[in-house]
Amino acid sequence: MISEKLLNIAKEAEIALAPIYKRIDEISYNNTARVLEYFKEHRVSDSMFSGTTGYGYDDIGRDTLDKVYADVFGAESAFVRHTIPNGTTALSIGLFGLLRPNDVLLSVTNEPYDTLCEVIGLNGANGDGSLADFGVKYDQVNFKDEKIDFEGIENKLNEYGDSVKVVFIQRSKGYLNRPTLTVDQIGEICDFVHARSKAYVVVDNCYGEFCEEKEPCHVGADMMIGSLIKNPGGGIAESGGYIAGTKRAVELASYRLTSVGTGCEVGASLGQNRNLFKGFFLAPHVVSQAIKTAHFAAYVLEALGFDVSPKYNEMRSDIIQTVKFGYADGLIKFCQGIQASSPVDSYVTPMPWAMPGYQDEVIMAAGAFTQGSSIELSCDGPVRPPYTAFFQGSLTYESGKLAVLSACEKLIKE
Repeated sequence: MISEKLLNIAKEAEIALAPIYKRIDEISYNNTARVLEYFKEHRVSDSMFSGTTGYGYDDIGRDTLDKVYADVFGAESAFVRHTIPNGTTALSIGLFGLLRPNDVLLSVTNEPYDTLCEVIGLNGANGDGSLADFGVKYDQVNFKDEKIDFEGIENKLNEYGDSVKVVFIQRSKGYLNRPTLTVDQIGEICDFVHARSKAYVVVDNCYGEFCEEKEPCHVGADMMIGSLIKNPGGGIAESGGYIAGTKRAVELASYRLTSVGTGCEVGASLGQNRNLFKGFFLAPHVVSQAIKTAHFAAYVLEALGFDVSPKYNEMRSDIIQTVKFGYADGLIKFCQGIQASSPVDSYVTPMPWAMPGYQDEVIMAAGAFTQGSSIELSCDGPVRPPYTAFFQGSLTYESGKLAVLSACEKLIKE
């Protein structure tokens, strides 16, 4: 039972958010139009859904999906594979494809997401096969007053010269308390770096697809990478990841995906093409539902006195909503409330645990049809100060609204 107090806040929220919801619908409409345009241009047909086995040579569905992704995302080339289990794996494929011994990987958006730190080898070469083990050097430029530090980037480019092979941008905040980058801000970094360096600009685009009407490759990124169990899978794809970008960058990544020489020519689709096409077609609408849910959550939680980011009236460049609770129990209870309001495993009570690849214990609420799906309603966070919940997803606004209100009711009572 939702209290009268919360129901009144919900009514106020939807009145205040009406013009923002209208803009979100416009973005969804325009992105859907772009997706449909390239489905038609590449003559997507039922015959492409049957899939291949074995080597997967001449898989017309797989190859057409690659072309659709490339065109929708403003890239020269792309590959989409259901065999990529998560975004970290896709990022690993891209970075290992581009970087060589003695090259420098320069992150310009603070330290990357926890799981990518293991790939980079930020704790030093340890024999596990990280980039550091192969002699790839790492450095970073942190935000300055919550903005990109262009002076710091220039200093690092001058310091390392042509050794900087990849300039890395994480579009979303990950588990950091810093702003998410807009596509225009990413474009400014691309222009700045390309004017001073021959480095590839690589964007971790997880959580950002279809939140705006442009993607990083539209504004100059050499490579953008994401997961299909986040935005572009539309809640339909059951696994997978993609890499899109310049022809040469994608080619090099494809050699890491399979082997040098075979690249994207091999890889059986095993009947998964239908779900990947369908998910991509639905993605702009599903993302709009997630963004509306995030705005609603921001309004309600701020009305209850919590520190939220972004604020309810700020336009977004990803689907993530953060809530600072300031104490561990608040984070835990809210995540448990989201789990209890999920369509799958609602009876389960999530608890913090030492999740592989993370530095601190993490609590994750994800009562999803696809395990680990972040475009379905989920909420998680590392159990460390300031005890921030990272709330994202929702296949439908209605279910997201119900979950937010139920979780807040649990938080208030307990």
